[in-house]
Amino acid sequence: MSMITRPAAGLDLAANPGGAYRMIWCWHFYAGLFCLPFIVVLCLSGAVYLFKPQIDAYLDRGFDHLALVRAPLPLDDQAEAALKANPGARFAGLEFRRDPLDAARVGLMTADGHQLRVLVRPDTLEIMKTEDERSRLSNFMGDLHGQLLMGRPGAIAVELAGAWAIVMVITGLYLWWPRGRGLAGVLYPRLGGGRRFLRDLHAVTGFWLSMFALFYLITALPWTTVWGQGFRYSREIGQALQVKFDWTTGPADQQAKRLEVFRTAPPAPAEAAADGHAGHPGHAHAAQNSEEPGKLAGFGEIAARIAPLMLADPVFIAPPSPERPNWVVASASQNRPLNETLEFDPKNFQQVKHEGFADLPIVDRIIEFGIAAHEGQLFGWLNQLLSLATAAGYLVLVVTSTLMWWRRRPVGLLGAPPAIISPPRLAPFLIAFVIVLGFVLPALGMSLVAVLLAELAIRRFAPGASLWLGLVPASTDANA
Repeated sequence: MSMITRPAAGLDLAANPGGAYRMIWCWHFYAGLFCLPFIVVLCLSGAVYLFKPQIDAYLDRGFDHLALVRAPLPLDDQAEAALKANPGARFAGLEFRRDPLDAARVGLMTADGHQLRVLVRPDTLEIMKTEDERSRLSNFMGDLHGQLLMGRPGAIAVELAGAWAIVMVITGLYLWWPRGRGLAGVLYPRLGGGRRFLRDLHAVTGFWLSMFALFYLITALPWTTVWGQGFRYSREIGQALQVKFDWTTGPADQQAKRLEVFRTAPPAPAEAAADGHAGHPGHAHAAQNSEEPGKLAGFGEIAARIAPLMLADPVFIAPPSPERPNWVVASASQNRPLNETLEFDPKNFQQVKHEGFADLPIVDRIIEFGIAAHEGQLFGWLNQLLSLATAAGYLVLVVTSTLMWWRRRPVGLLGAPPAIISPPRLAPFLIAFVIVLGFVLPALGMSLVAVLLAELAIRRFAPGASLWLGLVPASTDANA
């Protein structure tokens, strides 16, 4: 809120650390006031999502290594069974399972962009389970983490919270700066309880957490709606073809990708026979061993070819389609540097293309490293524990800041840091820093303008609310 109107007139921030300290304290307080509710949700949901591979495997344990009554039927039949059980859906991909006794995981896409996951018993073709991908616990937590289950408005709110959390970390480091004090209360908290212990625990935790917190906040930017789409547009400037991204930038982009999967997926056999697509070269080659027109076949051959390659799990197989003439095998590991995409000729099943991490532009590789670390998958369980500790540290900051605020807040007031009546003469470096930060983080820049306008309006037209918020009413400025 009161970003500019607190220190006394004529004070240069660089020459007057007291005035600077009080101003930065205000920035830190109001940034925290906005961010803390989001931080609680993001830390809790993110802590669950960190263990997505383990959670998914645990919940699927009843569908693995089944006791079959006979030998598994061909993968082609398992995929067809899932399609027949869901009329109108299109085939998106079959997850490659190394154990043939596991239930087949068949991915389907509906015309309205819903991802279905169908589990098929390999010996009887019984449909054991059909679920919406977004309803799975790990994916639900991912949606809560990225958009608060509110779509685009939630995604923008999360992006704003992340931008202001960066402000909170930077201002917190300024408030932590030792200024000649010893190590107590700087690198470790002073014991004894009370307000000093809370302040030390908050400051010391914030210091040790700050670099990790900034890393996770920055690596989240590619997913965001405003910053992520701006980055995408900047990457496409001067490009002859649209740059292909391995991540999405908000709910609208996610839905567009799902609809694109439906559009480019091969039609179901009934559709193919009805609209004449069974004669398309891709379908003809895929159905070369099948007596049923339009039926997709060849999953077994592809699975046999990729089994020795030891691609990083999960691995998905997609058959040829009118939009994509080759078989496509894609590793979709959250440890993104391990991912590979292979294409196979539909006539002879020979590999014709390979793309790996090394083939990506350097900028994309840096972002992929960041995303993998953000999701806790770059270097195994140690990455997960480090991320979990960061989330726990964030929650410590939430609790300690809330307790400190509750204990010192005056009755009938918000409890913001004490105001200084006249506006300061801001140091040039501070002005430049705020402007640069506003351009680098557009959501933050736009919200800063909105906050400034709201503050001016409140101070001018709502003196009661101004005092409650800890602002100085405009009439007080005029009388100063």
